[in-house]
Amino acid sequence: MTKNRLEAFSDGVIAIIITIMVLELGVPHAPELAALIPLIPIFLSYVLSFVIVGMWWNNHHHLLHAVKQINGRVLWANMLLLFWLSLFPFTTAWMGENNFAATPVAIYGGVLLLAAISYNILVRVLISIPANEGLAHALGSDLKGKISIGLYAVAIPLAFVSPWISCALYVAVAIIWFIPDRRIEQNVER
Repeated sequence: MTKNRLEAFSDGVIAIIITIMVLELGVPHAPELAALIPLIPIFLSYVLSFVIVGMWWNNHHHLLHAVKQINGRVLWANMLLLFWLSLFPFTTAWMGENNFAATPVAIYGGVLLLAAISYNILVRVLISIPANEGLAHALGSDLKGKISIGLYAVAIPLAFVSPWISCALYVAVAIIWFIPDRRIEQNVER
C-alpha cells in the first residue's frame, strides 16, 4: 500500500479545515475601523488555530515523508487524527465568539489533547510496521510528544482558573512543534 493517497487526502482535509476557519471570521457590517474591535477575539482565536493546524500539517508531512510503508491500521489512525483536527473550526469559532471564556477554552484544549493523542497513536502504528524501523530510531522516546500531551492535559482544568494561562500553554506547545522534528529529517537524509 502506498502513502501517496494518504498524504493527498490528509493535505486536502487540512486545507479545507483552514478554509472553513477563515470563513468563520465574518465581515464587519460597518465601514469604520472601530467595527473591527469586536472581531479581535475571533481573529486571535483564528491566528492561534491557523498556527496550530499549520503545525499539525507540517509535522504530519515530515512524519509521512519518513515512512516507507503504510497499512489499513495507519489509514484508520490517520482518520482519527483528521477527525479531531476537523473540530478546530468549531472550537476556534466558539472560543473567539465568547471572548476566550473558560468552557470554550477548555473544550478547545480537549480537542488539542485528543489530536495529540491521535498523532501519538498514528506514530505508534507507523513504527509497528517493520519497513518503518528507521522512524522508531529517529523519534526515540518522543519527549516532545509526551510534553505536549502533558501540557494540554494541565491546560484543560486550568482554563477554569485562567483561560489565558491555558492559551499560553497552547501557544507553548505550538512553539515546541513549530520547527518539525529534526530527527525525522536526519532519518530521511540517511
